[in-house]
Amino acid sequence: MNENNSSNQLAAHTVSAYDEDLQFLVRRIAEMGGIAERMLEESVAALVNGDAALSQKVISDDLVLDDAERQIGEKAVLIIAKRQPMAADLRDIIGSIRIAADLERVGDMAKNIAKRVLAVHGMAQPKKLVRGLDHLAELALTQLKEVLDAYSSRSPELASSIRQRDDEIDAIYTSLFRELLTYMMEDPRNITACTHLLFCAKNIERIGDHATNIAETVYYISTGSQLSNERPKDDETTSVGAEEE
Repeated sequence: MNENNSSNQLAAHTVSAYDEDLQFLVRRIAEMGGIAERMLEESVAALVNGDAALSQKVISDDLVLDDAERQIGEKAVLIIAKRQPMAADLRDIIGSIRIAADLERVGDMAKNIAKRVLAVHGMAQPKKLVRGLDHLAELALTQLKEVLDAYSSRSPELASSIRQRDDEIDAIYTSLFRELLTYMMEDPRNITACTHLLFCAKNIERIGDHATNIAETVYYISTGSQLSNERPKDDETTSVGAEEE
Protein backbone atom coordinates (compact mmCIF):
# COMPACT_ATOMS: atom_id res chain seq x y z
CA MET A 1 0.00 0.00 0.00
CA ASN A 2 2.79 2.34 0.92
CA GLU A 3 4.62 1.46 -2.28
CA ASN A 4 1.50 2.26 -4.32
CA ASN A 5 1.12 5.59 -2.53
CA SER A 6 4.75 6.43 -3.21
CA SER A 7 4.33 5.53 -6.88
CA ASN A 8 1.20 7.66 -7.17
CA GLN A 9 2.89 10.61 -5.48
CA LEU A 10 5.90 10.31 -7.79
CA ALA A 11 3.67 10.14 -10.85
CA ALA A 12 1.69 13.17 -9.68
CA HIS A 13 4.91 15.08 -9.03
CA THR A 14 6.22 14.17 -12.48
CA VAL A 15 3.02 15.33 -14.18
CA SER A 16 3.04 18.54 -12.14
CA ALA A 17 6.67 19.27 -13.04
CA TYR A 18 5.92 18.57 -16.70
CA ASP A 19 2.96 20.96 -16.66
CA GLU A 20 5.17 23.62 -15.07
CA ASP A 21 7.73 23.16 -17.84
CA LEU A 22 5.06 23.63 -20.51
CA GLN A 23 3.62 26.67 -18.72
CA PHE A 24 7.10 28.21 -18.61
CA LEU A 25 7.12 28.22 -22.42
CA VAL A 26 3.63 29.75 -22.58
CA ARG A 27 4.55 32.51 -20.11
CA ARG A 28 7.79 33.36 -21.87
CA ILE A 29 6.06 33.55 -25.26
CA ALA A 30 3.48 35.91 -23.74
CA GLU A 31 6.26 38.05 -22.25
CA MET A 32 8.13 38.14 -25.56
CA GLY A 33 4.92 39.14 -27.33
CA GLY A 34 4.36 42.03 -24.94
CA ILE A 35 7.92 43.27 -25.42
CA ALA A 36 7.68 42.95 -29.22
CA GLU A 37 4.42 44.91 -29.27
CA ARG A 38 5.91 47.68 -27.14
CA MET A 39 9.06 47.84 -29.28
CA LEU A 40 7.02 48.33 -32.45
CA GLU A 41 4.88 51.04 -30.85
CA GLU A 42 7.85 52.87 -29.38
CA SER A 43 10.05 52.63 -32.48
CA VAL A 44 7.39 54.25 -34.67
CA ALA A 45 6.60 56.85 -31.99
CA ALA A 46 10.32 57.67 -31.78
CA LEU A 47 10.47 58.05 -35.56
CA VAL A 48 7.39 60.25 -35.80
CA ASN A 49 8.45 62.47 -32.86
CA GLY A 50 12.19 62.45 -33.42
CA ASP A 51 12.69 60.98 -29.94
CA ALA A 52 16.31 59.81 -29.73
CA ALA A 53 16.02 58.61 -26.11
CA LEU A 54 13.04 56.41 -26.93
CA SER A 55 14.83 54.98 -29.97
CA GLN A 56 17.77 53.98 -27.75
CA LYS A 57 15.37 52.25 -25.35
CA VAL A 58 13.98 50.18 -28.24
CA ILE A 59 17.48 49.22 -29.34
CA SER A 60 18.32 48.10 -25.78
CA ASP A 61 15.08 46.11 -25.44
CA ASP A 62 16.12 43.98 -28.41
CA LEU A 63 18.70 42.28 -26.17
CA VAL A 64 15.89 41.24 -23.82
CA LEU A 65 14.04 39.53 -26.68
CA ASP A 66 17.23 37.81 -27.83
CA ASP A 67 17.77 36.41 -24.33
CA ALA A 68 14.14 35.26 -24.04
CA GLU A 69 14.34 33.40 -27.35
CA ARG A 70 17.49 31.64 -26.17
CA GLN A 71 15.82 30.63 -22.88
CA ILE A 72 12.80 29.22 -24.72
CA GLY A 73 14.98 27.23 -27.10
CA GLU A 74 17.07 25.77 -24.29
CA LYS A 75 14.01 24.92 -22.19
CA ALA A 76 12.22 23.32 -25.15
CA VAL A 77 15.20 21.08 -25.93
CA LEU A 78 15.45 20.08 -22.27
CA ILE A 79 11.74 19.20 -22.09
CA ILE A 80 11.96 17.07 -25.22
CA ALA A 81 15.03 15.24 -23.87
CA LYS A 82 13.53 14.62 -20.41
CA ARG A 83 9.84 14.07 -21.17
CA GLN A 84 9.80 12.66 -24.71
CA PRO A 85 6.45 14.39 -25.39
CA MET A 86 4.03 13.10 -28.00
CA ALA A 87 1.30 14.56 -30.23
CA ALA A 88 -0.20 17.84 -28.99
CA ASP A 89 2.48 18.49 -26.37
CA LEU A 90 5.25 18.03 -28.93
CA ARG A 91 3.50 20.43 -31.33
CA ASP A 92 3.21 22.95 -28.51
CA ILE A 93 6.90 22.73 -27.71
CA ILE A 94 8.09 22.90 -31.33
CA GLY A 95 5.58 25.70 -31.94
CA SER A 96 7.00 27.71 -29.05
CA ILE A 97 10.45 27.57 -30.66
CA ARG A 98 9.06 28.79 -33.97
CA ILE A 99 6.98 31.57 -32.41
CA ALA A 100 9.90 32.75 -30.28
CA ALA A 101 12.03 33.00 -33.42
CA ASP A 102 9.37 35.10 -35.17
CA LEU A 103 8.98 37.40 -32.15
CA GLU A 104 12.74 37.84 -31.99
CA ARG A 105 12.68 38.91 -35.64
CA VAL A 106 9.86 41.37 -34.88
CA GLY A 107 12.21 42.88 -32.30
CA ASP A 108 14.94 43.12 -34.94
CA MET A 109 12.57 44.94 -37.31
CA ALA A 110 11.58 47.40 -34.55
CA LYS A 111 15.25 47.95 -33.73
CA ASN A 112 15.94 48.70 -37.40
CA ILE A 113 13.24 51.39 -37.33
CA ALA A 114 14.65 52.85 -34.12
CA LYS A 115 18.10 53.08 -35.68
CA ARG A 116 16.66 55.33 -38.40
CA VAL A 117 15.47 57.94 -35.89
CA LEU A 118 18.84 59.66 -35.54
CA ALA A 119 19.43 59.45 -39.29
CA VAL A 120 16.26 61.37 -40.16
CA HIS A 121 16.38 63.74 -37.18
CA GLY A 122 16.16 67.34 -38.40
CA MET A 123 15.21 66.36 -41.95
CA ALA A 124 12.02 67.60 -43.53
CA GLN A 125 9.65 64.62 -43.68
CA PRO A 126 6.41 64.67 -45.70
CA LYS A 127 3.71 64.63 -43.00
CA LYS A 128 1.30 62.66 -45.16
CA LEU A 129 3.83 59.86 -45.58
CA VAL A 130 4.77 59.83 -41.91
CA ARG A 131 1.06 59.45 -41.08
CA GLY A 132 0.85 56.64 -43.63
CA LEU A 133 3.78 54.93 -41.90
CA ASP A 134 2.02 55.33 -38.56
CA HIS A 135 -1.15 53.77 -39.99
CA LEU A 136 0.82 50.86 -41.42
CA ALA A 137 2.35 50.28 -37.98
CA GLU A 138 -1.11 50.33 -36.36
CA LEU A 139 -2.27 47.56 -38.69
CA ALA A 140 0.84 45.48 -38.02
CA LEU A 141 0.45 46.00 -34.28
CA THR A 142 -3.21 44.95 -34.39
CA GLN A 143 -2.24 41.83 -36.31
CA LEU A 144 0.50 41.05 -33.78
CA LYS A 145 -1.85 41.52 -30.81
CA GLU A 146 -4.52 39.32 -32.39
CA VAL A 147 -2.14 36.51 -33.24
CA LEU A 148 -0.85 36.47 -29.66
CA ASP A 149 -4.48 36.23 -28.53
CA ALA A 150 -4.89 33.31 -30.94
CA TYR A 151 -1.86 31.63 -29.37
CA SER A 152 -3.19 32.22 -25.86
CA SER A 153 -6.63 30.79 -26.72
CA ARG A 154 -5.27 28.17 -29.18
CA SER A 155 -7.90 29.37 -31.68
CA PRO A 156 -7.38 27.92 -35.18
CA GLU A 157 -10.27 30.04 -36.48
CA LEU A 158 -8.64 33.30 -35.39
CA ALA A 159 -5.25 32.13 -36.67
CA SER A 160 -6.73 31.33 -40.08
CA SER A 161 -8.51 34.70 -40.19
CA ILE A 162 -5.27 36.56 -39.46
CA ARG A 163 -3.44 34.68 -42.20
CA GLN A 164 -6.15 35.63 -44.70
CA ARG A 165 -5.74 39.34 -43.85
CA ASP A 166 -2.02 39.42 -44.63
CA ASP A 167 -2.75 41.19 -47.92
CA GLU A 168 -4.13 44.29 -46.13
CA ILE A 169 -0.72 45.31 -44.84
CA ASP A 170 0.91 44.44 -48.15
CA ALA A 171 -1.53 46.63 -50.09
CA ILE A 172 -0.96 49.67 -47.84
CA TYR A 173 2.79 49.13 -47.93
CA THR A 174 2.75 49.01 -51.74
CA SER A 175 0.74 52.26 -51.88
CA LEU A 176 3.13 53.95 -49.43
CA PHE A 177 6.13 52.68 -51.39
CA ARG A 178 4.82 54.29 -54.59
CA GLU A 179 4.12 57.58 -52.83
CA LEU A 180 7.62 57.68 -51.41
CA LEU A 181 9.08 57.10 -54.87
CA THR A 182 6.93 59.91 -56.25
CA TYR A 183 8.22 62.34 -53.60
CA MET A 184 11.80 61.36 -54.40
CA MET A 185 11.30 61.92 -58.12
CA GLU A 186 9.58 65.27 -57.60
CA ASP A 187 12.40 66.75 -55.50
CA PRO A 188 15.88 65.25 -55.09
CA ARG A 189 16.08 66.90 -51.66
CA ASN A 190 13.49 64.36 -50.48
CA ILE A 191 15.58 61.35 -51.46
CA THR A 192 17.51 60.82 -48.21
CA ALA A 193 14.55 61.20 -45.84
CA CYS A 194 12.22 59.16 -48.06
CA THR A 195 14.78 56.38 -48.40
CA HIS A 196 14.93 56.07 -44.61
CA LEU A 197 11.11 56.06 -44.42
CA LEU A 198 10.99 53.43 -47.16
CA PHE A 199 13.23 51.09 -45.18
CA CYS A 200 11.09 51.68 -42.09
CA ALA A 201 7.93 50.86 -44.05
CA LYS A 202 9.50 47.63 -45.32
CA ASN A 203 10.44 46.61 -41.78
CA ILE A 204 6.84 47.18 -40.65
CA GLU A 205 5.56 45.12 -43.59
CA ARG A 206 7.95 42.34 -42.55
CA ILE A 207 6.53 42.45 -39.02
CA GLY A 208 3.15 41.67 -40.61
CA ASP A 209 4.76 38.67 -42.31
CA HIS A 210 6.11 37.40 -39.00
CA ALA A 211 2.66 37.79 -37.41
CA THR A 212 1.30 35.66 -40.26
CA ASN A 213 4.02 33.07 -39.64
CA ILE A 214 2.90 32.90 -36.00
CA ALA A 215 -0.73 32.47 -37.12
CA GLU A 216 0.29 29.48 -39.22
CA THR A 217 2.17 27.99 -36.25
CA VAL A 218 -0.82 28.51 -33.94
CA TYR A 219 -3.06 26.74 -36.43
CA TYR A 220 -0.61 23.81 -36.55
CA ILE A 221 -0.37 23.65 -32.75
CA SER A 222 -4.16 23.62 -32.43
CA THR A 223 -5.06 21.22 -35.23
CA GLY A 224 -1.97 19.21 -36.14
CA SER A 225 -2.49 20.34 -39.75
CA GLN A 226 -0.89 23.00 -41.88
CA LEU A 227 -2.98 25.81 -43.36
CA SER A 228 -3.60 24.98 -47.00
CA ASN A 229 -2.98 27.21 -50.01
CA GLU A 230 -0.44 29.98 -50.32
CA ARG A 231 -1.06 33.06 -48.23
CA PRO A 232 -2.35 36.18 -50.02
CA LYS A 233 0.43 38.44 -51.29
CA ASP A 234 -0.05 41.85 -52.87
CA ASP A 235 3.41 43.28 -52.20
CA GLU A 236 4.89 44.25 -55.56
CA THR A 237 7.99 45.90 -54.14
CA THR A 238 10.26 42.91 -53.55
CA SER A 239 13.25 44.82 -54.93
CA VAL A 240 13.51 46.72 -51.63
CA GLY A 241 14.25 44.52 -48.62
CA ALA A 242 14.28 45.11 -44.90
CA GLU A 243 17.62 45.39 -43.23
CA GLU A 244 18.86 42.20 -41.62
CA GLU A 245 20.51 43.03 -38.32
